[in-house]
Amino acid sequence: MRTENGLVVEVADRVARVTLDRPERLNALSTGLQRDLVTAFDGFVDDPDVWVVVLTGAGEKAFCAGVDLREIRENDADSDRGLRPMGGASRNVFETVLECTKPTIAAINGWALGGGFELALACDIRLAADHARVGLPEAKRGMGANFGAHLVGRMLPPGIAYELLYTGDDLAAADAARWGLVNRVVPAADLAGDAASLAARIAANAPLTVRRYKAALGKGGSLPLSAALRLDVGPDPYTSEDRVEGVAAFVEKRDPVWRAR
Repeated sequence: MRTENGLVVEVADRVARVTLDRPERLNALSTGLQRDLVTAFDGFVDDPDVWVVVLTGAGEKAFCAGVDLREIRENDADSDRGLRPMGGASRNVFETVLECTKPTIAAINGWALGGGFELALACDIRLAADHARVGLPEAKRGMGANFGAHLVGRMLPPGIAYELLYTGDDLAAADAARWGLVNRVVPAADLAGDAASLAARIAANAPLTVRRYKAALGKGGSLPLSAALRLDVGPDPYTSEDRVEGVAAFVEKRDPVWRAR
C-alpha cells in the first residue's frame, strides 16, 4: 500500500516494512507524510499480523532529510505562528514511533538529518549503511530538535551531546556507531537484507516476551533498579499460552508455534 503522501507499507511474515517514498525530496517529512506515519504506527499496535517493524527510505541518498523545509517556508508566508513541539491536535510523529509497542528497526540508507535522525532515534534499533550520515542541524536553521535533544542527551556523554547539538554538524555512520547512536554499520548493498534478517530473527521469538522487554526498558530505564524490578508493564508472558508452548517445544526438540497469547 502506498499513500498519496509517499508512505509505503508492506506486511509479510509478521514484519511490516515501512518506506518513506519521496526520493525526489530526500524523503523529507511533509505534514501529510507525518500524518500517515502516525496512522501507520498507531495501527501496528493492534495489528495481530505485525510483530516487528522496519523503517527505511527510498533510494540511496537519504533515509530522511528531516522536515520539509519548503513546506514550512510556504506556511510561514501565510502565518505568523511558529511550529512548537508536542503541541496541537495531532500526535507527535516521533513520540508515536517511540511508543509503538512492537519492536522497531531503522534501516538508515543515507542522510538522516534533523527530523529524519529524530525518526531513526525513535526506533529501538538502528542499522546504518556505510555511506550514511546523521545529525541534528537545527542550530543552523533556527529550529529546535526538541525530541532529538532529549534522546541524544540520554544516549551520549554530556559533552558529546552538547557538541553535536551546538554545532549542528553531522556524523559519519562509523562515528555514530562508535558513540552508540547506531547499532552497527553495514555495506549499503547489505542494509536491506541485514535489516530483514534481524527482523525475522526477532519475529521468530515469543512476541509477548519481546513486547514486555520493550515496555520494561522504555518505562524502567530511568528508574532506580529496585523500582524498575517491581514494574509490571507490557503483556504477561509468565502465564501465557506461549510460555507453555515454548517449554513444550524445547523439550520436544521442535520449533515453537507462537500465538501471542
